Amino acid sequence: MTEYIPYLIVMAVCLVLSAYFSATETAFSSVNKTRLKALSEKGNKKADMVLALTEQYDKLISTILIGNNVVNILLSSMATIVFVKLIQDQDVAATVSTVAVTVVVLIFGEITPKTLARNFAEKFAMATVRLLKFFLILLTPFNFIFSLWRKLIYVLFKAEEEEGVSQEELLILVEEGQQEGSINDDEGELLKNAIEFTDRCAEEILTHRINIEALPVTATKQEIADCFTETRFSRLLLYEDNIDNIVGVIHQKDFYVNGGMYKGDIKDISSEPIFINQTEKITSILKRLQEEKSHIAVVLDEYGGTLGIVTMEDILEELVGEIWDEHDEVVEDYREIGERLYLVEGGVNMEDFKSRFDLDDFETDSVSLGGFVAERLEKVAEEGDRLETDFGILTVEVCESHRVTSVRVELFEKTEDDEDDKKKSKDSDEDGKDE
Repeated sequence: MTEYIPYLIVMAVCLVLSAYFSATETAFSSVNKTRLKALSEKGNKKADMVLALTEQYDKLISTILIGNNVVNILLSSMATIVFVKLIQDQDVAATVSTVAVTVVVLIFGEITPKTLARNFAEKFAMATVRLLKFFLILLTPFNFIFSLWRKLIYVLFKAEEEEGVSQEELLILVEEGQQEGSINDDEGELLKNAIEFTDRCAEEILTHRINIEALPVTATKQEIADCFTETRFSRLLLYEDNIDNIVGVIHQKDFYVNGGMYKGDIKDISSEPIFINQTEKITSILKRLQEEKSHIAVVLDEYGGTLGIVTMEDILEELVGEIWDEHDEVVEDYREIGERLYLVEGGVNMEDFKSRFDLDDFETDSVSLGGFVAERLEKVAEEGDRLETDFGILTVEVCESHRVTSVRVELFEKTEDDEDDKKKSKDSDEDGKDE
């Protein structure tokens, strides 16, 4: 029996190494780099070593696969020798050896170590990183050969460089973090806003011209003072002839000097307005406002007229949500008044409206809900007008100066067929992307 001891020792060592290589592969593919970077910044040397190895992932995987295959083949060979000696019939011995080795390797060399390594990825990677570096050095010649083979494969099949993480993937990561509880709802919304921030343009966040407070350049100082008092705005626009010709911006602190109104010509304290295009991205607008030390920009339409204004506050609200001060009249954009029945402000962004009610498949070019209703009615909107859509019935509740300012939304109840159609559409889109 003692003649089998060397074989059994080699087999045990091979099984341990097989478990090690399998666990290492899982651990290094599952490590949380953010957590490792935090440990590295605190002076953890092993975390530094693990991060360094993750940067050469191809070499790492080659080492693990070479090592794993070598020890598994050696284990299988040793087992075959032992069973052939124990069982005289070679065919039966080979069959028994194959079955036994397969079961043992699957349980103790694959499933168990990989399960444990996945649950303790960072701890395992840091605990065994020095041993892995030893194997990297030991198997360097083989890694060199396989690196040449990989380069040949890339050339033959014209492998493309892997693209960075897309915006959609980042949003999915945030949603998964919220579902797992590692990111709370407020943090999640802030991250989503930051990710989508670069997609927004001026026409999506502007204050429309009909809501702009502006005065003619011929306005008296008393009229300007009255306007500051009534609106409680810190800045007012000045126009010449009509609102399509904005010529200046007055700041309240420049208008009131030493407890009284400015004595000189109003034009002397007005600053030149910043003009932007309606399709300009808000990241670009923010940069211009910062560079020119201004808090307001006039948005021009395709004809060069005044479409509206964008303020620094409008841009910041895209990141942090609505900002109210003590003088603002708090307005609820969405108010639930019954089962599947809502009262919605006409000025809400149509993309936000679709997101709020899970209407991603609904297509429209309208920017606001009120604009969408007016466009679909194909006439001047009046209070009481009803519009039936694919997702519900919209009723004009309030109209001001022919503008829809409040809409009652009665949503249709979703059926299982609707959910199935949505799922099929999503799966079809994903298949299209894969192709």
